[in-house]
Amino acid sequence: MGGTSRPPRPWPGPPTATTAVHQQEAAVTGLDEPAKKDIAMRLVCSAENSSLDWRGQYGYIEDIGDGRGYTAGIIGFCSGTGDMLDLVELYSERKPDNVLAAYLPALRDVDGTDSHDGLDPGFGDAWQEAARDPAFQRAQDDERDRVYFDPAVDAGKGDGLGTLGQFAYYDALVMHGGGDDSASFGAIRERALARAEPPARGGDEVVYLNAFLDARVWAMRQEEAHSDTSRVDTAQRVFLDAGNLNLDPPLDWKVYGDSYHIG
Repeated sequence: MGGTSRPPRPWPGPPTATTAVHQQEAAVTGLDEPAKKDIAMRLVCSAENSSLDWRGQYGYIEDIGDGRGYTAGIIGFCSGTGDMLDLVELYSERKPDNVLAAYLPALRDVDGTDSHDGLDPGFGDAWQEAARDPAFQRAQDDERDRVYFDPAVDAGKGDGLGTLGQFAYYDALVMHGGGDDSASFGAIRERALARAEPPARGGDEVVYLNAFLDARVWAMRQEEAHSDTSRVDTAQRVFLDAGNLNLDPPLDWKVYGDSYHIG
């Protein structure tokens, strides 16, 4: 996933250091705690795949018409934004004799476009076949963490945010990427910082997160494919308004009009 420009590389995190106290406070309720990480995966899956079964999405692949070519896998790796190419390269490094390796030249050619040249007609079937391979599933998990999850959690902790704030960063990085355009994750964060201070700078967490979500909604509305902002308005904002900064279950939310629950 992650924006329209190539590549959606890991965002380096906030430019200012935080105190050890802030780091320890954030770590207590970190999104990287296994149960909370699973919640994060299920929340994103509800928006990306209309399901809570994120582990059932390794074989998902389709062109959703957003200008990013094929979208596939557990986090929406895209043929047009570079993260799908990075994933298949990683898989091929670990297991050179795989069904996707033959498509690497085509993935390099279509990078930065929405083209299927050299991918059709067999790429979708090959992806689904590869998705049954535990090595490809592990590669998807690892690339998700390297490109999106770990940078988002690190950035959230650096800003002194708890679990919900770390998730807000993660979901934004998944959709908007870590590039340098005006709708990228970094630009969203900078827009929020212009309005409020994060806890690491002495600010109020709720005030800052509202500013961040406002900036996120603005960024989403810059692109027709993302103009439905319910993954913020009737999900993250619901948790924030309820004061659930630790993202503790039970959780009830809606995305695109569909209701979801984690008990």
